[in-house]
Amino acid sequence: MGIDISQLGDKAKAQVLQKLVQQQKPKPKERKYHNQPVQVDGIRFDSQKEAQRYRELMLLSKSQAIGDLKLQPEFTLQEAYTTPDGERVRAIRYRADFSYKRAGDLVVEDVKSTGTETDKYKIKKKLLLDRFGIKIVEVM
Repeated sequence: MGIDISQLGDKAKAQVLQKLVQQQKPKPKERKYHNQPVQVDGIRFDSQKEAQRYRELMLLSKSQAIGDLKLQPEFTLQEAYTTPDGERVRAIRYRADFSYKRAGDLVVEDVKSTGTETDKYKIKKKLLLDRFGIKIVEVM
């Protein structure tokens, strides 16, 4: 046996309708690392910390302390290949947060916080050092 909403007062109707609307809205998916995405200069960053680092690097770039600033540079750690059985194996790639040149040297940065240094990241970090001789600078 249900309640006829039309028999309720105006205030009660409003409360019932508000509750129904809230129940129908999908709950936002909780982010894995509890980070809050943010936009700066029309660019979407995964976290406030990454956006802040971008602002710092832009200042360094404008003052010419660094050059050739790149966002989300990608490095192929292992090329794709096909096994003798014909199975296609995808390439292994590492995408850094930033790269730039300082005094002619390439610097690769990854913004990190507690919990974001996964096993997968650690392996890719070792492969990048082994394959290209590049050591990732972790910005905490």
